[in-house]
Amino acid sequence: MKRLATFCAAAALCAASASSQGITHHGSIQADVLVPENDYAIGTEKYNDKVLGNVYANYGFFSKWLDGGLRVEYLEHPLPGFEPDFKGWGVPNFFVKGKYKGLEITAGDFYEQFGSGFILRTYEERSLGVDNSIRGGRVKFSGVKGLRLTALAGVQRVFWDWSDHSAVYGGQAEWDMHEHSRWMRDHRIVWSLGASYVLKHERDEDLLVPGTNSKLRLPLNVSAFDVRTHFYHSGLDLLAEFAWKSQDPSFDNKYTYRPGTAIMLSGSYSKPGWSVFLQAKRSDNMAFRSRRTQSLTSAFINNLPPFAYQHTYALAAMYPYATQNAPGEYAFQGSFAYSFKRGTKFGGKYGTKFKLNASYICGIDRKVLSPANGSLMGTDWYEKDSWKMGETFYTDINLQMEKKVSRDVNFNFMYMYQRYNQTQIEGHGGMINSNIFVAEGKFRFNKKLTLRAELQYLQTPDDKRDWCYGLAELSVLPYLMFTVSDEWNHGSSMLHYYMGAVTFNYKGNRLMAGYGRTRAGYNCSGGVCRYVPASRGFQIAYTYNF
Repeated sequence: MKRLATFCAAAALCAASASSQGITHHGSIQADVLVPENDYAIGTEKYNDKVLGNVYANYGFFSKWLDGGLRVEYLEHPLPGFEPDFKGWGVPNFFVKGKYKGLEITAGDFYEQFGSGFILRTYEERSLGVDNSIRGGRVKFSGVKGLRLTALAGVQRVFWDWSDHSAVYGGQAEWDMHEHSRWMRDHRIVWSLGASYVLKHERDEDLLVPGTNSKLRLPLNVSAFDVRTHFYHSGLDLLAEFAWKSQDPSFDNKYTYRPGTAIMLSGSYSKPGWSVFLQAKRSDNMAFRSRRTQSLTSAFINNLPPFAYQHTYALAAMYPYATQNAPGEYAFQGSFAYSFKRGTKFGGKYGTKFKLNASYICGIDRKVLSPANGSLMGTDWYEKDSWKMGETFYTDINLQMEKKVSRDVNFNFMYMYQRYNQTQIEGHGGMINSNIFVAEGKFRFNKKLTLRAELQYLQTPDDKRDWCYGLAELSVLPYLMFTVSDEWNHGSSMLHYYMGAVTFNYKGNRLMAGYGRTRAGYNCSGGVCRYVPASRGFQIAYTYNF
């Protein structure tokens, strides 16, 4: 592995210095900085460092036959809320990729996803501190019509550690059936089949069952399979997928031995002016990590989509849902969108858009075993499998309307009803029931000056009770943007979480400087969440792309 690292780094540096025709170079720099105040008025912990920040720099070169790149990270004084092992600095990602006709070979660090990610999804999400790339080798082949093959092997990144504690191997085959049927192509039918396999090999460990001298017999190899089919024709889009994982005792499932399963059905239909989307999922014990003792957000080999609407408004995103990988969940999601045409009674001069979204997620109703020693370690966790639905984890019903009233003025409105099981998702509290109202307006005064404003209100008798939020954002094209906001918990603490910022854009540079308070809460993306403690101070964010 050290020889591979040396080879990849040397190849990237050689390509960086090359000036051959046909080679393009791209890169970026990102720095997010917080300068915390010494006196915290909102009860968060104090920091010894005067400046906290996450800094990243990427470089890549691309040509007809060869690609390569690397990333440098400086995280010695990370922003609040990241796990302790997140701290460090170095070159965690480098790769070289060779391409010839239908063959592609990658050596170094890479990201990959099989199907919907039920058994393999490696990716980077900097806001969450997630980077579970694989360091090793990957081969992709698409030289046969309609057939795509992938094979990979390597060790997974866990913060700054790439030890041989475990290894990940995988393979995937995808077959586009329509490529072999003229009748399907003539009728514009797209139909594909896919199958994937992932093997995790992990060293043995000494894990004793509490209250006994018995050592768990841990499986050194854990296998996972995934099969799926995708069909599309004339606006109808259907997907069915099934995944299975062998016995994998880990911290997530209390070191129990029940195999994991996941099944998903998804369908959508669209026509000009309207569309409908429905999907359902049942997952059971599908937490899949390269290290069985790991917790929180690191070392995940797979990722289960959350099936909950991803809100961007501040109060609508206050109680975000995190996928319950173990023990499992039922998840249902649907949406319906309709656009009233211009010139109609409801459409008006510029048309009107409506969208209804709904999500319902609950547990699986099963009887948990009651071993004599009080520990579930080494058991099957449940007496028997069950298809009954259990307690509610999350409910979200929201209605959105987008209305343009003139060439320069348009509005967005949203009402949302939410139920959030804080006990299940965060480990404390209870069921939080809330009603959320959002109004957003955008006013263009001329070609250079635009004002965007938001008003939000969250009503709940639970947790910290009612909140209100206001934001004003003035854009002065092409260089400046001024933003002020305030999030006020007037139902309980009476605290104001205010923020003021100025953003400057010039060519590939973007600089944001601001000051304010940030409330404690969860930052989520794709069903993965990171707790962010409250803070107050100056914030600086800089990005540069070349």
